[in-house]
Amino acid sequence: MITDYLTLKENGQHEIEIKKSRFICHLFRIDSDEQAKELIQKIKKEHWKATHNCHAYLVGDNNDIQRSSDDGEPSGTAGLPMLEVLKKRELINTLAVVTRYFGGTELGKGGLIRAYGGSVSEALDEIGIVQGTLQQEMQVTVDYPNHPKLENFLENSVYNLKETIYTDKVQLLIMVDEQTTDTFEQELIELLSGQVTITAGKTSYFEKEI
Repeated sequence: MITDYLTLKENGQHEIEIKKSRFICHLFRIDSDEQAKELIQKIKKEHWKATHNCHAYLVGDNNDIQRSSDDGEPSGTAGLPMLEVLKKRELINTLAVVTRYFGGTELGKGGLIRAYGGSVSEALDEIGIVQGTLQQEMQVTVDYPNHPKLENFLENSVYNLKETIYTDKVQLLIMVDEQTTDTFEQELIELLSGQVTITAGKTSYFEKEI
């Protein structure tokens, strides 16, 4: 299991126009080769009148699957530049499909490379990228008098408060980077003079836009 990753914030699309040709970049978060293929076919069906529907995608924690297609454009001018943008951004589990409606003016090989790569790059900037970090859920229980002090500490820390549960005491579920759990526990013990109970829960990924 990887400790952190970069991927698309959410599914979306972004359009640019170059010499009257429309380039519509569709971006998707994916988790399998099969899902990517289904989405590509969906876009092709939706834009069946388009001149080209080129694609590139990466699947797996270490990008074990990497695929691209020029869909009729000159070899190496569409799918590969799109794939290179995804790899340069160090993304995982991301699909890009760029739909082109030809505007009547040839762009040349260099122009196509810039257009398809630029379409994906602009779409990523527009939609956004998140960093996912593997974190440990820490269940922290304190008495009510110590709760304000703990809340203030959390507001000025790198830790993420997930939930607060009020019973006869206050239980807080706090997400902490796996490699900093020992430091976290020590900080809370010192802050609250030992008047705290800390239990490790499950691990999960916490995503934050970058």
